[in-house]
Amino acid sequence: MALREAMGRLLPLIEEALQEAVKPPDPAVKAHYGMMAYHLGFADVNLRPARASAGKRIRPLLCLLVTEATGGSIERAMPAAVALELLHNFSLVHDDIEDDSPTRRHRPTVWKVWGIPQAINVGDGLFALAHLALERLADQGVPPEIVLEALRAFDDTCRLLTEGQHLDLAFEEREQVSEEEYLQMIAGKSGALLGLSTQLGALVSGAEPAKVDAYRRFGLSIGRAFQIRDDILGIWGDEAVTGKSVQSDILSRKKSLPVVYALMQEGEAGQTLRAIYTQPEIAPEDVPEVLHWLEVAGSRAYAERMVREAHAQAMRALEEAQPLEPAGAALRELADSLVARAY
Repeated sequence: MALREAMGRLLPLIEEALQEAVKPPDPAVKAHYGMMAYHLGFADVNLRPARASAGKRIRPLLCLLVTEATGGSIERAMPAAVALELLHNFSLVHDDIEDDSPTRRHRPTVWKVWGIPQAINVGDGLFALAHLALERLADQGVPPEIVLEALRAFDDTCRLLTEGQHLDLAFEEREQVSEEEYLQMIAGKSGALLGLSTQLGALVSGAEPAKVDAYRRFGLSIGRAFQIRDDILGIWGDEAVTGKSVQSDILSRKKSLPVVYALMQEGEAGQTLRAIYTQPEIAPEDVPEVLHWLEVAGSRAYAERMVREAHAQAMRALEEAQPLEPAGAALRELADSLVARAY
């Protein structure tokens, strides 16, 4: 399979570059960079070198696959791939604080181990390193005007990420959220970052603007499908596989798509769920009832249909981009795996 071959070839390069990016520049701040390495899966809680679950590296992988699909150089694009993964992980460190999440990838979160002040600083450090990594495109011979365009796209995505997170947190305190508002929120989170990943891969390769835009739309649509799949797993996933409690999204009154859809229904399911979600808090013993009424409302089936629609949009954008093979086949396989994933 094209994807398996590409992952076997690209992931070790990504891991090596990420480890290099978080090497401490001075012994005095070794612990600071060690905390970053811990979050990225390169260290244990004692900050000793270790290998732990570190996520799927989807964003740098997408970037590099698009680079190959547009005839570009992996070495030239690697700073962008590293920047994307560091940016993603900056957002995760801060998200864990904001969501009061004690674990991620089956391990204690950074704030849970070292406290909130240090975790905020670790996230800020990852953000700064991401920016510095992207600037190193110039060292790879990328023209200055392309580096500037990449930095502008990067910073605009950071703005969208904060807007999406603001809406996500604000929705937890609201009784009703429309589907349009929900889609705006996820466009500023998963959609924006995956769109940037594919956009940068094409941009750094020197692809023509129409192709860059097609790849950006491919990433945006995959991001939408990815987030809705995440919503489904957040309610109906296997905790042993996802590493996340299936109760947490319900207990925090997270307005994921299945919940948004059910709360909009006029029948008994919608009425009952609105009554539960307007309580001061949702108790653990309420979770089975919430799950029951979500099923009755048809929320899971609706969310699955939305995943398929977003995936179809992504495939149309990819076809429009006319990727070179075998990178195109790998991109199609990756898109398929992301929308069908169980974790």
